[in-house]
Order: sequence, then structure tokens, then C-alpha cells
Amino acid sequence: MATYLDFEDKIKKIEEDIIVAKTKNDDHAVEILEKKLEKEVEKTFKNLSDYQKLQLARHPDRPYAMDYINGLMTNAYEIHGDRHYVDDHAIVCYLGYIGNEKVMVIGEQKGRGTKGKIKRNFGMPSPEGYRKALRAANLAEKFGIPILMLVDTPGAYPGIGAEERNQSEAIAKNLYEFSDLTVPTVSVVIGEGGSGGALAISVADKLAMMRYSVYAVISPEGCSAILWNDPAKVETAANALKITAENLKELELVDDVVNEPLIGAHRQKDEAIKALGDYFLSTLEELKKLTPAQRLQLKYEKLMNLGRYEG
Repeated sequence: MATYLDFEDKIKKIEEDIIVAKTKNDDHAVEILEKKLEKEVEKTFKNLSDYQKLQLARHPDRPYAMDYINGLMTNAYEIHGDRHYVDDHAIVCYLGYIGNEKVMVIGEQKGRGTKGKIKRNFGMPSPEGYRKALRAANLAEKFGIPILMLVDTPGAYPGIGAEERNQSEAIAKNLYEFSDLTVPTVSVVIGEGGSGGALAISVADKLAMMRYSVYAVISPEGCSAILWNDPAKVETAANALKITAENLKELELVDDVVNEPLIGAHRQKDEAIKALGDYFLSTLEELKKLTPAQRLQLKYEKLMNLGRYEG
């Protein structure tokens, strides 16, 4: 059963009416209601606030990394473990094909249902997860295989065990090592890109965001707690942080925005998966026209320009 957000109430009512009309075989009513639904979707989703886009990024029905992997990859083989401690299920790594391209996909997976969420630690990787990602990236580098990274995490796991196993060092090492990869790399924020947990698999030749994804140094909840000590200020914080794809593209902090369906990836998963796959393959084609040295230079220039200020 679909999960509706508070601002989708009118859409929910029309969709329920369509179901009733279909059970009555009233084709005329269905046609009228579908046109009404189309107008309501356009009206609702073309005027979303940043906070509403945050809600969409966290929507429980939104496609996760494994949805994209299963929908895009063929002959996929999973790579497990960091060969130091344990296999972190919050990070998934698959070697296989997207179209005719051999690809290494590295993603953050939140998990569905109680057991799935616990297994995936709610999408919060530990150090061994980032070390597994680096191991997979180094394997791809060794054999000249392009890399696609799928970012979707509220943040790196802040538990005592993760800190004891050097969480910050694992993230920092990934930032350093990924910036030096010579194979084509593409990173896409598919849902929630939270803090260092997202950064650890975001350093790439091209960084993109799905239309309704978010990417932030801190969650709006954390920001409102620190600045105002008031949970009611979450929406104000979301607007102030400039966390949406549109904002970050305008600020030149991301390269591209992938146009998932207007009604959201959670309503039209197949279309969203196809949009990401098409973006990756077209971007990969562009990157392959450059030499490794040219890609490294462009990546260096992009990283050096982040956060520049013009007064």
C-alpha cells in the first residue's frame, strides 16, 4: 500500500477515486479523474518547499541502492568485506554490467522492514563499510573499470565501536584515495546525502543528484537543535541549509540534476531507475573521451573551487 505525505492528500483522494471508478468499469469517470490527477500532480510538485523535498528524499517507498542495482545491472557479482574486520551491510558493492559497460557499483543501502533496517544499520556505514568501498574502488582501478556510486545515508554511524575502529580516518582516506582514481567515476545522490557519511563515496569526476534528493553537512534536525534548541525550527533549517538539488546545482556544488519523474521516484520507480541509468551511460561516454590525466585535472579544479567566495 502506498505511503502518502501530508502534502499529497489531494493526490491520494483522486487516486482512490480512480480505483473506485475502475471497479465500476466507469471509463469516462476514470478519464476525467486521470486528467484531474495530472493537473494536481503538476500543481503540487512544481511548488514544493525545501522541507517537502527533504520528506521526499526520506520517503519509505523511495528506490534504494539495491533497487537501482537490481534494475540496472546484469551478471552482477557482490563483493563482500573489507578484509580487516567484517562485512558492513550498509555499503553494497557489485561488479557487473550496465548496458554493455562493465561497471563497479558502490552504494549505501538503508534497508526495508525492521529486519532489513537493522541488517543495514539504517544506511549508516561503519569504518569497515568505507574500507570495503575503497577495496572495490581499487579493484576497479586495477582493471580499468568505471565506477558508479549511489549515495543514500543519514550519515556515518556515530557509535562507540565505529569510533574505536577509526571512523573519521576511514572517511578521510576515501576522500584522498577517490580523488586520485584515474578510471571514470560518477556519484549520484539518490535519496539522503548526510555529512561525511555521504562525502566518503561522493568524490568523483561527476557528482549528480536526483531531483528530490538532498545533500547536507548536517541534518535539518541537527541544525535546528544546535542553532535554536527547538525541533519546531526544522523547516526553517531545511530552507536555510540549501540542501536541495536545485540549490546545490545553482551553487555549483554538484554537476548535474537527474530528472526523476515529477511525481517522485517513490511513485514511478522504473522510470527513476531508467533516468539514472541513462544519465550514467551518457556521462560515462563523455568521460571516456578524456584521458586519465585530463579527468584528474578537471577533478582537481572542481575540488579546489568548492566553497570559493567572491566578495
